[in-house]
Amino acid sequence: MLLKTKSLSKSFARGKNSFFAVKDVDFSISASDFVFIVGRSGSGKTTFLNLISGILDPTQGQVFFEDEDILSMSDTAKSFYRNESIGFVPQSLAYLPNLSVFDNVRVPFFLFNRDGDSEGRALSLLELMDIAHLKNEMPQNLSGGEIKRMLIARALMNSPKLLIADEPTANLDKETSETVMNLIKSVNKLGTAVLIVTHDSEILDEDSTIYKMDAGELKIE
Repeated sequence: MLLKTKSLSKSFARGKNSFFAVKDVDFSISASDFVFIVGRSGSGKTTFLNLISGILDPTQGQVFFEDEDILSMSDTAKSFYRNESIGFVPQSLAYLPNLSVFDNVRVPFFLFNRDGDSEGRALSLLELMDIAHLKNEMPQNLSGGEIKRMLIARALMNSPKLLIADEPTANLDKETSETVMNLIKSVNKLGTAVLIVTHDSEILDEDSTIYKMDAGELKIE
């Protein structure tokens, strides 16, 4: 098992009361799995991603990555976990506007002073995403779909075992959405587990595992 949660919950205060954004979630994903989590806005999907990424600590429950309890990790170890084991594609088009496409993709490589061929790795990922011809462009000159592909390449820079994409087709037209999803599927075929959070039912694949989150509770469809 690559990642597993046990009775994972997260509550927040709201005035004098509290509510569970994530409630008693048991979830698992294995190497090479392709998993969707669907649910309306405010159902707890993003909070769940922040919990399994080690950004938030749960109110109760556990998160294991390759049998290691990430809650027992130091802050530095959690940072390494997020940088090495997980590749994250944010919903927002978050990039560094003063860096080229090529250098944006290379950013994760340098966060912890790694050794190796960052240029060769970045170029191979841009080729995989079919945007190598844009490597010297500034991100603000790209289309929304091209930026998404750059962000996927950046998320894969350190060869993570799990790729997490938060609404990867948000604000994209149907044709561009299909292109982005086909690229993510090609990454999965190379052996990387994929977890996609979405409200876009058109991108769901019946051959994949689909969960639904509602009011913080996660159930398989």
